Amino acid sequence: MNEEQLSNIRHSLAHVLAAAVRRVYGADKVKLGVGPVIVDGFYYDFDLGDTKISEDDLPKIEKEMRKIITEKQDFTGEEKSLDEAVQWEKAAGQPYKLELLEDLKGEGAKITFYTNGDFTDLCRGGHVANTGDIPADAFKLTKVAGAYWRGDEKNTMMQRIYGVAFVDKDELMSYLQRLTEAKKRDHRKLGRELDLFVTSDLVGAGLPLFTPRGTVLREELARYSNELRQRYGFEKVWTPHIAKTALYEKSGHWAKFGDELFLVKSQETSDQFVLKPMNCPHHTRIYASAARSYRDLPIRYLETTTDYRDEKTGELGGLARVRSLTQDDSHVFCRSDQVGVEIENLLTAVDELYATIDMKLRVRLSYRDDSDAYLGDPRLWESAQKQLKQAVAAAGLDYFEATGEAAFYGPKIDFMATDAIGREHQLATAQLDFVMPERFELEYSAEGGAIERPVMIHCALLGSIERFLSVYIEHTAGKFPIWCAPEQLRIIKVKDDKAVDELCTKILDLSREFDVRMTLDDSNNSVSKKIRNAETHKVPYSVVVGEKEAASGQLPLRIRADLVTNESAEHVYTPEQLMKSIANETRSRVSKSSL
Repeated sequence: MNEEQLSNIRHSLAHVLAAAVRRVYGADKVKLGVGPVIVDGFYYDFDLGDTKISEDDLPKIEKEMRKIITEKQDFTGEEKSLDEAVQWEKAAGQPYKLELLEDLKGEGAKITFYTNGDFTDLCRGGHVANTGDIPADAFKLTKVAGAYWRGDEKNTMMQRIYGVAFVDKDELMSYLQRLTEAKKRDHRKLGRELDLFVTSDLVGAGLPLFTPRGTVLREELARYSNELRQRYGFEKVWTPHIAKTALYEKSGHWAKFGDELFLVKSQETSDQFVLKPMNCPHHTRIYASAARSYRDLPIRYLETTTDYRDEKTGELGGLARVRSLTQDDSHVFCRSDQVGVEIENLLTAVDELYATIDMKLRVRLSYRDDSDAYLGDPRLWESAQKQLKQAVAAAGLDYFEATGEAAFYGPKIDFMATDAIGREHQLATAQLDFVMPERFELEYSAEGGAIERPVMIHCALLGSIERFLSVYIEHTAGKFPIWCAPEQLRIIKVKDDKAVDELCTKILDLSREFDVRMTLDDSNNSVSKKIRNAETHKVPYSVVVGEKEAASGQLPLRIRADLVTNESAEHVYTPEQLMKSIANETRSRVSKSSL
């Protein structure tokens, strides 16, 4: 079965879902929204007034869907004029469909309706021949969620029913197993359990607060990104969190993203400010602060800083979509003949980072098409796209090309990372920009004395650190490697005893000396409960310290199961040996224990 056939099955199931909901709740009560195909399945939006659908209702809706499938209803299409379609939807009492038809006025579009059984829906087509062609054991309704009509929070909140569908039952069961595993790994759940971040209604939606443990994790990842970039000549800069609107008007962001900006009003002047949504316009001002020669280029800036975007409330979720996002942002200003080398350096840095965190990468090369939606000289685009492809091929990265996916200001490389349960995420990116240097009139003196425009390269290794963490927490299931674990070692004290206390104090002093993140559990809990607590917090290493250990000065190390590489080893250390080893593992950023 090819992708088109599977898409037709999923689209047909969206219609079957709508027909089943009408049967279950009454056709007169159901106002229909839209029901598209999505990755792995489909959904349909409904307005049922005061009637609420819960996930407990999904089995009875599924049962009705399977009944419709067994009825082997043909899908038949009919074309109507716009006026006929409007009259039909008015008679059917479907206000949302009427609104969709309003958008088609003046376009001369063909209006098609598709019918199966007693259900008819406004639709462009793409169905199986009849409902009997749908594999009845290869789909499942998964959840109910709220969704504003047309994504606008000023509109009605619809009830969206999601479903998944596959070629056969085996593929469905495999997907559901991954879904079960994904729920266990949900970063919001693990964030609470591992004490990584919290949210507060008093602070606001989409504004997460990181605990000491969560702050360690994000700072260790950011530190690694900074080190990799500094290795290739990037220098740290700092820019303020607000700027005048004039900056973003000149960059073009105001016209394109103005409704996503937080406005800041000065009480001292008439100036209008915004919280910065991105850093590139600020970095152009640093570049432009001095005369530049071709000998000065490339100039490389890095800034790991928080930006702010006024995302829609209904789209916020955990760390995946936030209003305060911290980017490990980088900008290169270079000559056109330097683009290839700079991209190669960034590719190497990205490859090393994702190898360290054990996520497989592939690359999407996003090119322009022949439309007039892109700015800049097409010959420059052609050269840049060629350099991007050569750099990716030379790095030995798996890649695919996507025409029409470029940013309006230049082609880009999107890095697609696959997590531990097979999901793909777009995280890191490298983008060429011909537009911003033009808008800000950036210049350098070429070798012959002519004034030239630099090429600007935007790059982030992690992207949004918050979004990266939402992926990384789930990828690791909270079992972080030793180098970025918020807590690397836990000492479990057995009892109050002078010799035991002295050994614990010695270990604590050494942890500070070697910069090992350690906690001491000297609570009144039983030793078994203390051990379970360390396991619950997924601490990489733990040591039980009692009279025996105090007498011998030897520490038997408990290693988290996923880190063990040599089960036959004794893993017994002096305090000094243990701290040196953990410190070495941290510096080397190992993913498995070398102890």
